[in-house]
Amino acid sequence: MSGAARRAPGARREAAAGLLFALPALLGLALFVLGPFLFAVAVSFTDLHLGSPLPVHFVGLRAYRRLFEDPVFLRALVNNAGFALVVVPVQTAAALALALLLDRPSRLRGLYRTLFFMPVVFPLSLVSVVWVLLYAPGPEGTVNALMHWLSLGHWRARDFLHDPALALPALMLTSVWQGLGFQMIVLLAGLQEIPAERYEAARVDGAGAWARFRHVTLPGLRNPLVFVVLITSVLAFRLFDQVRIMTHGGPDYATTTLIYEAVRAAFDRGNVARGAAISVVFFVVVLGVALVQRRLVRERRELA
Repeated sequence: MSGAARRAPGARREAAAGLLFALPALLGLALFVLGPFLFAVAVSFTDLHLGSPLPVHFVGLRAYRRLFEDPVFLRALVNNAGFALVVVPVQTAAALALALLLDRPSRLRGLYRTLFFMPVVFPLSLVSVVWVLLYAPGPEGTVNALMHWLSLGHWRARDFLHDPALALPALMLTSVWQGLGFQMIVLLAGLQEIPAERYEAARVDGAGAWARFRHVTLPGLRNPLVFVVLITSVLAFRLFDQVRIMTHGGPDYATTTLIYEAVRAAFDRGNVARGAAISVVFFVVVLGVALVQRRLVRERRELA
């Protein structure tokens, strides 16, 4: 009997054991991810409304056509894209800067890590309520008072959450502050995995701090950075809690997002078909962003 034939039963047993261990996770994905998504796809082709009489009628792509003719939906799509284009690079860059600072030896390094990570532990609803208080209008508001002090008295108090030009940036600042600690911990763990010998070799070759950062740190953080950017992109498009608590999609739809509009359509107005169609569009958008990022990363690896 050949060696390959003797190994075949063992390989099959290992594959069966692996499948058995993965079965609970696969069942969870099927029940709580794949199943609801397929249900949403099916509902999006109907005229289902809460409280509407049965039977439900098949209407084809009517819900999708109405979506892309609706200025509120298009505004939500633009808001989501703008939010992601700002939050993802800003949060990633800030997290990387903090990780580099905390990677240096210090007696208070553990305390600093805890302080920066604490906002991640707090519920997002609580964080949103706190930031509503911080953005309070009038000179007594914390942010207004701080800006007044920094500008040496030239700042005029603003109502951040009710100003169409400032509401979305206010949500961006809240989200960056709340999620910064998670990205920082991931990147800090990646920094500690880079062998110190690489930095020593770069110093021997005469590389300065910027050259070491470009040619040692960034290549060593490739995988953690890809993970951070991907997760941050998904969370940026999944923006809901802050909008629901802080702005209710206003003012003038300046902070309306895809998920917020889907929830409002399905549960506030009872238009389940519209909410399901928005959910499907949201899934396609996030999947497209993830695939583009993966393609870009693959191309960079091939070039490298």
